[in-house]
Amino acid sequence: MISNEKLLIDGDWVRPRSSGRIPVVSPSTEEVIGEVPDAGAEDVDAAARAARRSFSEGTWRRMSADERADILDAALRLLEPKLDEIGRLVTAQMGLPSSIAKVQIPGALETGRYFLGLARAEPTAEVRRGQTNAAVVKEPVGVVASIAPWNGPFNMAVAKIFPALATGCSVVYKPAPETPLDAYFIADALAEAGVPAGVFNYLTGDRDTGRALVAHPEVDKVSFTGSTAAGRQIGEECGRSFKRVQLELGGKSAAIVLEDADLTTTMQGIAIGSFFNTGQVCAAYSRILVPRSRHDEVVDALVATAESFVVGDPFDPATTMGPLVSRRQRDRVEGYLAAGVAEGAKVLTGGGRPEHLDKGFFIAPTVFGSAENSMRICREEIFGPVAAVLAYDTVEEAIAIANDSEYGLHGAVFTTDDEKALEVARAVRTGTFSVNSFTYNIEAPFGGVKCSGVGRDTGHEGLTAYYELKTINLTPSMEGLFA
Repeated sequence: MISNEKLLIDGDWVRPRSSGRIPVVSPSTEEVIGEVPDAGAEDVDAAARAARRSFSEGTWRRMSADERADILDAALRLLEPKLDEIGRLVTAQMGLPSSIAKVQIPGALETGRYFLGLARAEPTAEVRRGQTNAAVVKEPVGVVASIAPWNGPFNMAVAKIFPALATGCSVVYKPAPETPLDAYFIADALAEAGVPAGVFNYLTGDRDTGRALVAHPEVDKVSFTGSTAAGRQIGEECGRSFKRVQLELGGKSAAIVLEDADLTTTMQGIAIGSFFNTGQVCAAYSRILVPRSRHDEVVDALVATAESFVVGDPFDPATTMGPLVSRRQRDRVEGYLAAGVAEGAKVLTGGGRPEHLDKGFFIAPTVFGSAENSMRICREEIFGPVAAVLAYDTVEEAIAIANDSEYGLHGAVFTTDDEKALEVARAVRTGTFSVNSFTYNIEAPFGGVKCSGVGRDTGHEGLTAYYELKTINLTPSMEGLFA
């Protein structure tokens, strides 16, 4: 069992003032595999004040972008020889199949390097000429409270921490309580690479830790990825003190299959879009909109796709779908399965726990037919391997169904007609949209509209989100200072 006793605050690994502990449970074995501190209000206060001191008095924000990027790149290099160990930890904590972790975990370092390259190239000042000339300057936003989810812990840690640090911010990072073990490696690497004391602080804890961090007066910005319910609470808290806030929240994305869609391409996209990571993906295609003229053909292929997954031990190389992250998450998904049946949807495959697995938080990949968009399984985010099929008669009707949701994170269209694909992509109200695929593109902005969040996490916009703009109105003699 891995027992971590300390928190990283102001450059030192210190024992928490709080005596609480959080067990880390393997979702595939249901055994406790680790334990971390449950940081209390005093620990949060110490970390936030350390971040403030480092930002106000330290050297990090005053370094050039190249100097910061050099240090952060050194941290990424320190992580490289430990990627296999990190991957095993991620698999043990949240059930990601090891065959996927071997690809996904190294990819996180490339995400970090992408942001460092952006930071090196980003101009931090420009002169705008008019009746009065002004310099528009980008400055780091300040102390960032970064709170991550459990469904991609290492990847999310890199994607949240590195752009914030690269711009000169100081960070207090809190992972999800289900998956706190892998980010210790990042904390150690940052310290060893030379990130100054207090610039990066690492707290483990549950919801109360996160609430205290969001509400702390020394925090200038909150970056949160998670549920819409939690995001709403965070947004309300940030609004009271006008903290900057970046929220990547829930989704109920629709995949619209058009009459001319290639079935093989469609199923390849939906296999990833609906069932990757056991469906624990905010951008997942959980509503599959199918033309009535091709309904049976598409449904048969979708059922076959769901049944093709090998559900089991995530450390087995043959496994293609692991467990849900926790007992609580399995209970939640099972509640939606029951609700779907109660409201009249038909289980076409799956619908419960796999018979061959007597332990672990597993759910078989599930396809509902005879679904209506008014059903809970079509309105609410399930966050499990569950897809509901809805039939439509016209493309206009499909677009209306896709838009009839409080969410707007992702979506897709499957068609061989490029013009029709673009027409549908423009008509569906989401922050991100894919054509004939399920695509997560770190080089373009990712985020949602409506109840799916505020702001963008990737692309150039994911870096500049950590800058604050300042206008300096110039005298003529000052312009040369910005040449």
